[in-house]
Amino acid sequence: MKKVIKNGIIVTATDTYKGDILIENDVISLIGENLSEQGAEIVDANGCYVFPGGIDPHTHLEMPFGGTVTKDDFETGTIAAAFGGTTTVIDFCLSNKGEPLKNAIDVWHKKSRDKAVIDYGFHLMIGEVNKSVLAELPSVIEEEGITSFKVFMAYKNVLQADDETLFQTLVAAKELGALVMVHAENGDVIDYLVKKALKEGNTDPIYHALTRPPEIEGEATGRAAAFTGLANSQLYVVHVSCADAANKIAEARSKGFDVWGETCPQYLVLDQSYLEKPNFEGAKYVWSPPLREKWNQDVLWNALKTGQLQTVGSDQCSFDFKGQKDLGKGDFSKIPNGGPIIEDRVSILFSEGVKKGRITLNQFVDITSTRIAKLFGLYPKKGTIAVGVDADLVIFDPTVERTLSAETHHMAVDYSAFEGMKVTGEPVSVLSRGEFVIRNKKFVGQLGAGQYLKRAKYGEQHQTKENKSVSI
Repeated sequence: MKKVIKNGIIVTATDTYKGDILIENDVISLIGENLSEQGAEIVDANGCYVFPGGIDPHTHLEMPFGGTVTKDDFETGTIAAAFGGTTTVIDFCLSNKGEPLKNAIDVWHKKSRDKAVIDYGFHLMIGEVNKSVLAELPSVIEEEGITSFKVFMAYKNVLQADDETLFQTLVAAKELGALVMVHAENGDVIDYLVKKALKEGNTDPIYHALTRPPEIEGEATGRAAAFTGLANSQLYVVHVSCADAANKIAEARSKGFDVWGETCPQYLVLDQSYLEKPNFEGAKYVWSPPLREKWNQDVLWNALKTGQLQTVGSDQCSFDFKGQKDLGKGDFSKIPNGGPIIEDRVSILFSEGVKKGRITLNQFVDITSTRIAKLFGLYPKKGTIAVGVDADLVIFDPTVERTLSAETHHMAVDYSAFEGMKVTGEPVSVLSRGEFVIRNKKFVGQLGAGQYLKRAKYGEQHQTKENKSVSI
């Protein structure tokens, strides 16, 4: 059915203006003033912003980790994402050494295809590089449309790859047109510090942070950036948590290296003291990299403002406090790493960023949607509001004040990482390809309605249905 979204303030990464949007056959067909279309449903957005749907480039849905599996799967995770104003997620597909990459991709397709309520794509973990892996990579890109590869520099003896694997992945990615992503922490040093802390009887959650100091995130970030420059390749550093890492990215970019950086809401508004909460409550805030001393927040906000960091992902990786996080009672190293973030990413960045003057409204759209679409081969099909692109739209009330809480969120997990935090602004209605997923703050979507997205190569544009292109 045709729809006209009327009277809203349309906001893109570059423009802000009042206008109407006509939606036909999943896409935006016309933008103008005082639009009317016979037989079209009228959606009044008066008093609201209309944003392009948020894109979350960093999620872990139904992911095995630490002897358990993340609580939110592609059903609850994408429903929560939609409530939060996100219409596309890119999830991390974990591969196993010695097995074909296609095996891992097939597993992730099975997890997602009948559950996702919004569109989704995959990143692919590279844990080793050999003749078999290199032979598979072209088909991963061409047939699956997976054009981003993740290399872990941490989690020794579990996920961590060595420097040769990282460098060879960067070389291959340059040749094939893929973007390499890194979890940048020095896993070898972490392993030593964790063993030392446990031997000394230091078992509380705070030691998760103390054994993963910012210096080793900075070191790993600088090392990955140096390899990228040497390979003349492209790098995306996920979940930057501290000044040490942000500064290494800025330094690499000043040298002309093709390096990009992502941070997350938790690092912008929470700090290391949360891991010191009594009665094991600190375990709720155990994720990697860990929360940092509060002063790092200003550095991260400034990096977003100046463009030295370009995106905000959620690093959604939820585990229940009771029954999962408590696996680490008496041993912080056994606490499953991760937190429930996907639903609050957009609202926190708007409330703490735009409303407090740390970033502009157009930067907010760029950071939560447009830049992500460009980096990960989805633009302009996703990430903007223009004729011919997917009608992924968020009608957002910038005035409503509310309190974040586990009592009202839609994630399956039993706690909120932002419990009691007051925010201004809330998605009212969310459309995916022209169909309501959230309408007047109620879920009206359908399981399995989300489409798997084959993405363009790094630096190339995704073509819209009308084969039109929007300039970067």
